[in-house]
Amino acid sequence: MLHEDSLKKTDPEFMERWKAFACDEVVNEPNQQLDDPTRYLAIMAALTGSQSIDAFKAMLPEAMEGGLTPVMLKEMVYQAVDYLGFGRVYPFLNAVNDYLKEQGVELPLEGQATTTMEDRLEKGAQAQVDIFGDVMKDSWKKGHINRWLSANCFGDYYTRTGLDYKQREMITFCFLAAQGGCEPQLTSHAGGNMMIGNDKAFLIKVVSQCLPYIGYPRSLNAMNCIENAAKAMEE
Repeated sequence: MLHEDSLKKTDPEFMERWKAFACDEVVNEPNQQLDDPTRYLAIMAALTGSQSIDAFKAMLPEAMEGGLTPVMLKEMVYQAVDYLGFGRVYPFLNAVNDYLKEQGVELPLEGQATTTMEDRLEKGAQAQVDIFGDVMKDSWKKGHINRWLSANCFGDYYTRTGLDYKQREMITFCFLAAQGGCEPQLTSHAGGNMMIGNDKAFLIKVVSQCLPYIGYPRSLNAMNCIENAAKAMEE
């Protein structure tokens, strides 16, 4: 596990404070708590977004003990491709596969797709409307990138089972917050989260629980994006 590795021997003072903060103070902060599966799903998405492959590998056993299933882990990694790119996600997919094989999980897992190559655009465009509202109804017609966004990002991934819309929008928020430099998209997806029930208070909890893993600068940027999205929703 991440908190039980060799650093306890080589850096005992550091690890004492790190563990006290990340595993106790943050986890148990009043009004900032999340259930274990949600917290670990957010943290694993944040580690993927920040390209923290070694920490991701170390956290896999803890995350599964905390309630994440093989399907949830795989679906999180699959969806990361559209927000991080295949090149950056490839090591994380291999890490999950290697760990699941070590645990005796038979691969491939049961398929979760609900679309075909023929209806992925239609269903992806509907998923965008379901999450962001009618303003997205014809967005796919604005050019080939927008068409790919509807068919690929939403039609190929958001429509899959294994994670629901609220979980998928949360992990997308975590991918964007953790990688940094995507504040316009982060604000947009903060709004998307709020549209489907992941309210401002929930998103603040997500940032709080991910802070030890992505640092203060990106966490504070994420908080600012949440505030901006909330103001836009009010207006």
